[in-house]
Amino acid sequence: MEPTNMLEIKGSSWQQRYDATAIYTLRCRIADKPGMLGRLTSAIGGADANLGEIKLIELEPDYKIRDIAVLLKSQDELKALLENIRSLDGVEVLAVTDEILETHRRGSIRTVSRAKLRTLTDLRMVYTPGVASVCQKIEKEPGAARSYTTICDSVAIVTNGTAVLGLGDIGALAALPVMEGKASILAEFVNVSGVPILIEPKDCQTFVDTVIRIASGFGAIQLEDVAAPACFEIEEKLKQKLDMPIFHDDQHGTATIVLAAIINALAQTKKEAKSCSALVLGCGAAGIAVSKMLLEYGLGDIVVYDSKGPIYRGRTEHMNPYKHQLAQITNKNNQNVPLAAGFANKNIFIGLSRPNMVTKEMVSSMASNPIVLPLANPVGEITKEEACEAGAAVTADGRDINNALAYPGIFRGALDAHAREINMKMKLAAANEIARLAPEEALLPDILDKSVHRQVADAVAGAWST
Repeated sequence: MEPTNMLEIKGSSWQQRYDATAIYTLRCRIADKPGMLGRLTSAIGGADANLGEIKLIELEPDYKIRDIAVLLKSQDELKALLENIRSLDGVEVLAVTDEILETHRRGSIRTVSRAKLRTLTDLRMVYTPGVASVCQKIEKEPGAARSYTTICDSVAIVTNGTAVLGLGDIGALAALPVMEGKASILAEFVNVSGVPILIEPKDCQTFVDTVIRIASGFGAIQLEDVAAPACFEIEEKLKQKLDMPIFHDDQHGTATIVLAAIINALAQTKKEAKSCSALVLGCGAAGIAVSKMLLEYGLGDIVVYDSKGPIYRGRTEHMNPYKHQLAQITNKNNQNVPLAAGFANKNIFIGLSRPNMVTKEMVSSMASNPIVLPLANPVGEITKEEACEAGAAVTADGRDINNALAYPGIFRGALDAHAREINMKMKLAAANEIARLAPEEALLPDILDKSVHRQVADAVAGAWST
């Protein structure tokens, strides 16, 4: 029996099952004759599309009107699909609906009132004249704003759009749907109001100055989709100027959720962190943060590769201060070999780079029962299937390991604790709690389970308090 919601499968999703990035609903008029629906579904399959839900919408004297959900790996496949269908006698495509665009129509968030305005008294308490007394209290006691405004539950989600998902530098406006998605997750999972802030100029100082000017209206700042190395400079400067949590999710949210997955992967493979070595492919924001956090957790050694090769002490080409800093704490043996050779005898691979960078031969050269996490989005460095065929004992990709399982609880916990920062102790607490909450034999818990986010928040708040 088909799920009632075309996007819902127990423990997974239609997109994940079919590696799909595009979802369409085709409204079709189909001749009411035996075998017509089968011919139509065969034509859909012939275009390498996968079927989702099929609904009967209307009966006509000689036709049936059906809505048919199809899942594609790219929008480009839609043209071939429609050509296949239109070649059928007795089938007419009446409309094509892009379900992802429709989900974002008019945005994925909005501001709603917590106060109910049923009477004039209600209105005058929320607004003038009653609100004046609240303003006066905050004027005398600025700390009262945390109790009597949205500061206690609000986060500014700030971007310049220079490193958006797998899309790269697409600009701040084009990044807005991602910021809205982040805000929707915060609202749904932990009752935090996320407010997207778009900064068009790309220079670091303008970004920093803008955030400083608007920061007083928020309880925390979430930096999002800001390219490295600018993201490091921006975060450092904001931490120096603002006495509040500053959290770059692409760095620290990713690092937290990757560590949580590694904790359980180590347990499943009966490995000790201190005895393991890892190869991290990608030396941008996520690669550097993941490496630092794994070392803090106690991993034995990490060798980080960028597009030019390994990061090692003494390397001078294509370096920056952050890579030089990383070279001092990673790559104990100062390994300087090509990527393929770098895999030899490593226990863990973490990909934070580009699609299809890793071969089965590379995985095969790793130590026995390796952990392989190809996390590049939307396509990993190697498929999970290929990694398993090459000997991986545990593998997961960017669809399985999602930082949306980390940052909601981290922000909720920091806000609840009135924390002035989100430090390593709090991130480690989040990672350990996420790992603890995973079902047996799973790497991570259910991202849709709101109780998970609440428990992560409590762990983060406790880590700040102690």
